[in-house]
Amino acid sequence: MRNILLILFCIVLFSSARSQELTCTVTVNSDQVSQTNQQIFKTLERSLSDFINKSKWTNRVYQENERVNAQMFITVTNFENNRFEANIQIQSSRPVFNTSYETPIFNHKDNSFNFEYIEFQPLVYNANSFDSNLVGVISYYIYIILGLDADTFSLEGGTEYYRTAQGIVTQAQGTNFAGWKEQTGDNRNRFRLVDDLLSNTYREYRVAMYNYHRKGLDIFGDNNSTGKQVIAGTMNLFATMVKRRPNAFLLLTFFDAKSEEIQNIFSDGPKVDIVKLRETLNRIAPLYSSTWNDIKY
Repeated sequence: MRNILLILFCIVLFSSARSQELTCTVTVNSDQVSQTNQQIFKTLERSLSDFINKSKWTNRVYQENERVNAQMFITVTNFENNRFEANIQIQSSRPVFNTSYETPIFNHKDNSFNFEYIEFQPLVYNANSFDSNLVGVISYYIYIILGLDADTFSLEGGTEYYRTAQGIVTQAQGTNFAGWKEQTGDNRNRFRLVDDLLSNTYREYRVAMYNYHRKGLDIFGDNNSTGKQVIAGTMNLFATMVKRRPNAFLLLTFFDAKSEEIQNIFSDGPKVDIVKLRETLNRIAPLYSSTWNDIKY
């Protein structure tokens, strides 16, 4: 009996140690493509789902309830001779302590997602080489997701994941695929995102990510009033960053994910100084002024 229990314990332990980091839903939409045989798009969807969810991306052991929830929506706009033109929307979230609520962490659309894919070809990430733009882009965003998630649990906890993502950018520099190089025009690309995340110029962003989630949202269940005060205070961190770098890419990514949540947080429960908060929000994120105006007094 003891031997059986020992074997069962080892199986559970081994299974836990192998638990992957992500629970990611992948959707490939081919409605814009006049392709009679849609099977390749379904195969791509399944292959990407297996690649993301069954690969081991870090050396850390994740328990089942610690896996990061994410979604990737790929819209194919053109397909010819195994060449895909597409865009990809990436979203991720994490649970809030002592609640059933999932807070959005990342919501970003990448319009420069072109790649080659032959049906049933294996998808393998190699940290030492850049062999496929499909694998490269997906792997890059996985490490961005993991980094952002880690930043919400510990101060600058995501640095090692951003470094890995930056390594993918460096490897991709020698290719002709869009989105990997520094540009003077549209800076909302993969190069700029990870470069800014690792730059001291935008350190307030990462401090705000930690304060907002760990010191703010995670105490809501015990102290709603204090949680609100902390979250309101994180907006002042962004105000400091805006003075130095107005219209920062990271600021846009934050409010793309958080604008509705912020509006909901401050429209109910214990009151804070709404007038001052709205002034700050309109100054740092004027694109969302209609959302800020919906915050009730």
